[in-house]
Amino acid sequence: MATTTPARANRLRAWMLEGLSDMAKTPQGAQATPEQAHKGRRWWRVMCLTGVDYFSTLGYQPGIAALAAGLLSPVATIVLVIVTLAGALPVYRRVAEESPHGEGSIAMLERLLSFWKGKLFVLTLLGFAATDFLITITLSAADASTHLVENPHLNGVLHDKQMLITLILVALLGAVFLKGFLEAIGVAVVLVGIYLSLNLVVVISGLWHVITAGHVITDWAGALTTEHGNVFAMVGVALLVFPKLALGLSGFETGVAVMPHVEGDPTDTEEKPTGRIRGTKKLLTTAAVIMSAFLICTSFITTLLIPEDAFKSGGQANGRALAYLAHEYLGNAFGTVYDASTIAILWFAGASAMAGLLNLMPRYLPRYGMAPHWARAVRPMVIVFILVAFLVTWIFDADVDAQGGAYATGVLVLISSAAIAVTIAARKARQRGWTVGFAVISAVFLYTTVVNVIERPDGVKIGACFIAGIILVSLLSRLARAFELRVTSVTLDDMAERFIRDMATRRIRFIANEPGQRDKAEYREKIEQIRQDNDVPLQEDFVFVEVTVGDPSEFEAGLTVRGEVLHDRYRVLTLESASIPNALAALLLHVRDATRCTPHIYFEWTEGDPFTNFLRFFLFGQGEVAPVTREVLREAEPDRSRRPRVHVG
Repeated sequence: MATTTPARANRLRAWMLEGLSDMAKTPQGAQATPEQAHKGRRWWRVMCLTGVDYFSTLGYQPGIAALAAGLLSPVATIVLVIVTLAGALPVYRRVAEESPHGEGSIAMLERLLSFWKGKLFVLTLLGFAATDFLITITLSAADASTHLVENPHLNGVLHDKQMLITLILVALLGAVFLKGFLEAIGVAVVLVGIYLSLNLVVVISGLWHVITAGHVITDWAGALTTEHGNVFAMVGVALLVFPKLALGLSGFETGVAVMPHVEGDPTDTEEKPTGRIRGTKKLLTTAAVIMSAFLICTSFITTLLIPEDAFKSGGQANGRALAYLAHEYLGNAFGTVYDASTIAILWFAGASAMAGLLNLMPRYLPRYGMAPHWARAVRPMVIVFILVAFLVTWIFDADVDAQGGAYATGVLVLISSAAIAVTIAARKARQRGWTVGFAVISAVFLYTTVVNVIERPDGVKIGACFIAGIILVSLLSRLARAFELRVTSVTLDDMAERFIRDMATRRIRFIANEPGQRDKAEYREKIEQIRQDNDVPLQEDFVFVEVTVGDPSEFEAGLTVRGEVLHDRYRVLTLESASIPNALAALLLHVRDATRCTPHIYFEWTEGDPFTNFLRFFLFGQGEVAPVTREVLREAEPDRSRRPRVHVG
């Protein structure tokens, strides 16, 4: 029994930490070969994968638009479509050019900023991205459960079970990803094809009823004139109401995230995947045009054919306006088929969002040292995201309308950041026309974001909770991994190799030196001090090691070591790293493995308060160098007999 339990635990651990092969064509951090770069699926098939998120908003967008704009819903939706086609679409077509490997606008902005300010900015955007994707999961599941509960055949049995059904749908989503998420594109093509076909039938039926019942249009036009007076007033109010309809912009970030799955040309390379970019642009444009046509038609027929009270909370059309029309005008049999299709695509929209999360979070957090190693694996992250989704569902009571603000905030912040990123990219490329155009688009989205936050502060509150949670967990993780050896590789140039080979014939002794004037006196005095402090014989020689701190906020990186002879006498190894102790520890271990000799390194004690020095190490990569170097070595090499020696005087 004693041996069985550990064996089961090890099998469970191996299963949980099984890599990322289900989610990507290449392992995390790896680069595709030129031969692989053009492989993938046709752009229209991949469009269906992002479409399960984008197109599924038809399940609740018309109802949200009717609640927000009332009789003006069709006019406000036209404004939304104009912003989509003239704003979001050009922005994300440019993002596809600038970031063709699925990183999206966050990676574009990351390249513009460095040090801790860049990391904190990216973590903030990741917080809003988490808001967007997680609320997509919970809102879609809640709306799917609404369609199930409000079905006339099931309402009597399930009318008070919406919370339970939503949690079950979220749990099933997690179960799919724990088992493995394969052939998602094929499933998405089937779901999107059926769903759009059924919606087309509902739209044609609705338009037919509007046309044949002529008084419907005249009654609507008369009510609009009575309520708003003239066309200019209507347009003005529609512009003010537009931010509440921002959910109709969702899907663009997912569209860029799935770029690696788009088939490219045989001549594509990883550095220049021209075919993949062209296919993604077709994907984004086609999806936007299809969605725009459906948004205009569905807002028109739902506003004209559904009583206003039915849209309100508890009403039969709340969160399911098109399903209401399907049952009303095409019968309960067709309506039930429509409900089943809507439930399936809404549930699968959660899968699309989960795929986005699993593509985004492991790309940044472990690389920043702000997540444990298991965050690179799919299954542990799935469990974390599902538990958070349970919490969000419980907080919002599985209410579609209540989650709309948080969803819109996440969507708008990501689109605004993308617009700003492409504006900067166009300015750097000295494209004056595009710079002005993207700047105007950025202003529109920033205005929309601010208005949405003011009118629905719950969205930014939940976004702030995600941001605070990510930053807190990230900093704690970075603190816990402070003494981890995080140099991915060590490369020595010819001169450095010569120094190491020469020392390997005697005793390998290094002196850690903080470079100052680098004159002859500095090195002579340093050697004399080390000899006196450590009682080293005169005949022993040394090689100096000097580390220059680059970006101290970086966590993992390779190390390049260069050798030089200064003043015709002193041998010096120079290297650049985010952390002096980590660089020194990595160099010592590399030299030990290369020479099979135990290297020694000599330090002088750092003056100052130990706690302050630790903070300097944690934030700026320097500080209490000697004891931290020893601690990194202790963590990396538990065998004391094989551990490089650290001397401090």
